[in-house]
Amino acid sequence: MASIEMTMPKMGESVMEGTILSWLKKVGDPIDEDESVLEVATDKVDTEIPSTHAGILKEILAQEGDVIQVGKPIAIIELLTDEDEPLTIRPTETPAPKEQKNVVDVDQAMDLKSPDTLLTNPQKSRFYSPLVRNIAKQEQIDLSELENIAGSGKEDRLTKQDVLNYLSSRNSQSGSVDGILENPIDNTPLTISGEDEIIAMDRMRKIIASRMIESKSISAHVTSFVEADMSPIVSWRNKFKEKFKATSGQSLTFTPIIIEAVVKAIKDHPMINIQVQGDQIIKKSHINIGVAVALPSGNLIVPVIKNAELLDLKSLVMAVNDLAHRARTNALKPDELDGGTFTVSNVGSFGNVMGTPIIMQPQVAIMAIGAIQKKPAVIETPEGDFIGIRHKMFLSHSYDHRVIDGSLGGGFVRRVADYLEKFDVNRSI
Repeated sequence: MASIEMTMPKMGESVMEGTILSWLKKVGDPIDEDESVLEVATDKVDTEIPSTHAGILKEILAQEGDVIQVGKPIAIIELLTDEDEPLTIRPTETPAPKEQKNVVDVDQAMDLKSPDTLLTNPQKSRFYSPLVRNIAKQEQIDLSELENIAGSGKEDRLTKQDVLNYLSSRNSQSGSVDGILENPIDNTPLTISGEDEIIAMDRMRKIIASRMIESKSISAHVTSFVEADMSPIVSWRNKFKEKFKATSGQSLTFTPIIIEAVVKAIKDHPMINIQVQGDQIIKKSHINIGVAVALPSGNLIVPVIKNAELLDLKSLVMAVNDLAHRARTNALKPDELDGGTFTVSNVGSFGNVMGTPIIMQPQVAIMAIGAIQKKPAVIETPEGDFIGIRHKMFLSHSYDHRVIDGSLGGGFVRRVADYLEKFDVNRSI
């Protein structure tokens, strides 16, 4: 029988390696085409990897916990054919080092040069990649100092970003601003009693913690608030939600309606849809909306609706429901977490009226939408003003003050509210 070499697939534009979490099949097991064979973790998502061919799992080449570069072999599958010559299946988009142009990709390419030369400290049995060791050498971080840095990789593996976050924190503790010495952080160990419960952070929580600290250290966060009258939208949704559920099988929630207003406002204010690289501003050509989804574990993940400016409301409803469902069932692909240009977080689903969200790097803005509440409000009419009951919702817009000033950041969130308040109640879906 012929056999093929199963390789670590390319799982996203910026994903260069994956950590094998578990094998779902063992040697000798039959495998159908597109059947999941193993579970792999990247720095973006955990996902199951399907087989490209039907056959028998003949040999496992990479063990659980191994970090494997894209394109490297991980298993041998014996095909259910009569061919004698072995075949080698390679990814269609294996990155070449010469194509790496920006700083991040160059650093990742350095790690690719020696994928099998991970160094370990025999006392701690902790692995350090050549990239991490190189950064440590350049920044004069000794081995004992490395051992005390929390790792966000599998089994506490130290990543490049962990080291960079540590350096940023260390520099802020010992540095000064305008000649004034900053107060160092108190590193006194916590007192733990016998009744206290110690809970180890899982891998995703470590990554979230690392990313949030990174974003706060990069962007100058400021938040503007606007309260929007959602009464027209509430009435319209109540009119259509049961019919829409019956005809499409989908729930009609407020989130896609708000995303539609956000997309319209971004078209009016395109300098919200930017990224920063050094002292350059990159104005993005497409509007890719990240949607924050709370997982059953309590962790947060942000899948992305690509080219949202091309979608109508019904398509946005389908996209939001699909991404949310697959996020909660661990079925997202790494590509679906890449490329966001603006993020929306529905804190109202937790009963919160507003929030101050942290920007998803390398984006420069994020909006939190609060709970919709009935409130007494002044209603203006040609016949005079009166008090009535209206459905109100706060919009919280956090933006990077390095590149977005208050006039733009505040004007943008006001424009989103305007689109919501002027919603066409005569439209259909």
